[in-house]
Amino acid sequence: MRPSRRLEAIPPYLFAELERKIAAKKEQGVDVISLGIGDPEMPTPEPVIEALAAAARDPSTHRYPSNRGRPEYREAIAAFYERRFGVSLDPGTEIVPALGGKECVFNLNLAFLDPGDAALASDPGYPPYTGGPLLSGAEPVLVPLVPELGFAPDLEAIAAEDRRRARLLFLNYPNNPTGAVVPNGLFEHAVEFAHAHDLLVVHDASYTEVTFDGYVAPSFLETAGAKEVGVEVFSLSKGWNMTGWRTGAIVGNAQAVEAYWRLKTNIDSGMFEAVQLAAVVALDDEGDFGAEMSAVYERRRDIVCDTLEAIGVEVTRPLGTIYVWAPVPAGHTSASYCELVLEESGVVVSPGSSYGPSGEGFFRISLTLPDERLTEALERLRSSLGG
Repeated sequence: MRPSRRLEAIPPYLFAELERKIAAKKEQGVDVISLGIGDPEMPTPEPVIEALAAAARDPSTHRYPSNRGRPEYREAIAAFYERRFGVSLDPGTEIVPALGGKECVFNLNLAFLDPGDAALASDPGYPPYTGGPLLSGAEPVLVPLVPELGFAPDLEAIAAEDRRRARLLFLNYPNNPTGAVVPNGLFEHAVEFAHAHDLLVVHDASYTEVTFDGYVAPSFLETAGAKEVGVEVFSLSKGWNMTGWRTGAIVGNAQAVEAYWRLKTNIDSGMFEAVQLAAVVALDDEGDFGAEMSAVYERRRDIVCDTLEAIGVEVTRPLGTIYVWAPVPAGHTSASYCELVLEESGVVVSPGSSYGPSGEGFFRISLTLPDERLTEALERLRSSLGG
């Protein structure tokens, strides 16, 4: 049998490939240390787990949930946005649960793109920004993140025809994979650009709660006029160690949120209500948990950057996310270096080219390992980095 042409048009998902390589090495008896996937190893806060257990015992949560989400969950998100960002959201029209950021990003492509349309995708960027348009029958247009602009896209450099076809613009700050924070003026420029070209801005806010050195990440929706042209993808995965819970939301422009909800009613049956009730506890009672996690990741960031700098690798210390973005040694491509590291050291790092052509020449280190295991991985990397 033949899979669809849409499926054949996209490469295997990056992290699925990493998992396959890790499994193969482990079968050979190699002690693999993976710095490739950003999956926190620390547990979800205990009160959130207790709330899940209690809610799961309530038979009323065992029935089909509503795609609109429980009022308590939407109200908790609205209260968090007001408290954290000073952004007012209507729980009835401007918030809908999402089964994690990845699902939300992908379904926005289905909701807004037709064949012949385009999505403007950050390069380098999270793979669903490009895979989603392809699976929707549309086209991703890569928009390079310019280091000299603080890893901002040069929106004015986008070809006129691509601007005409564009229906979506994906932004993501703090940024995966580069760790960059939003440059001054970018959000304001994005609002103007969206008005001028009649497109929807999608800001992936998955890392706003993991920041360092006193930096506080803003919401796109804080920007004047942002709700007129944009939505934000909010996720509890990184800030609350809840990657496996698949818990997030789309917030912002009511018309776009309604379109997303309409699509989801035909695709899935919503988020388990016990998870929603547990997430309320995360947002209400554990709303400062992200600061605790940020302190852990800041320490690990310094362990990584101190080691890289000590052996002559020039690296910019990120102000956010759970990653360090570093240049590969001279004479290597991103892919060849990451293959070398895996073969010689049993360490997995992500090739920058997997996030787009502009990622070539870099690799990404995830900080989601205990300090001692992270230190061991870095010691293994020293020889391949020339240390």
